[in-house]
Amino acid sequence: METVRLVTAVASSKGWKMVQMDVNSAFLNGPLEEEVYIVQPPGFEKEGRKHLVYRLRKALYGLKQAPRAWNKLIDAVLAKLGFVKCIVEFGVYVKNTSHTNTLIVCLYVDDLIITGNEDVEVGEFKEKMKAEFEMTDLGTLNYFLGLEFVHTPSGVFLH
Repeated sequence: METVRLVTAVASSKGWKMVQMDVNSAFLNGPLEEEVYIVQPPGFEKEGRKHLVYRLRKALYGLKQAPRAWNKLIDAVLAKLGFVKCIVEFGVYVKNTSHTNTLIVCLYVDDLIITGNEDVEVGEFKEKMKAEFEMTDLGTLNYFLGLEFVHTPSGVFLH
C-alpha cells in the first residue's frame, strides 16, 4: 500500500497521468520449471485411458507454483522491455528511455499502474504489453486495492 502511495505521490507531484491495466488469467501464463502431473478431472476422463495423468506445461490457479511462475514471467518481460526492478520494492519497475524520459510500472499480482512523463511512451508500453499478454486496459487510474484516486488540476488525491 505504501508503494502505491509513493508512486502516486511521484506521479502527482510531476503532473504525470496514471493509467491501469489488468492481465487476464495471469497465473495461466507462467511456464512451469518442474514436472507437475494431475489426474484427469471428473467429466474429462478418456474412456479406456482413465489411468493416465496430464503433465502441466503452464501453471493453473490453485497450484502452489503458479504465483512464482507468473512473477518470473512478468519479471522477464519487463526486463526485456528495458525496465529495471527496484531493489527495495519488488513491485516497482523503472525505465529511463532517454536523459529526460522516465516510465514507472507498479505491479500488484496482475494489476499494473503505469505512469511516466511522456504519454506517447506510456501508450507504446501498453501496446507492447498487449502483444505479450491478454490485457484489459482500464484507462485512467480510478480504483486500485480499495483506494479511490481522484484526479484534479492540482494533483491526484486518495480516498
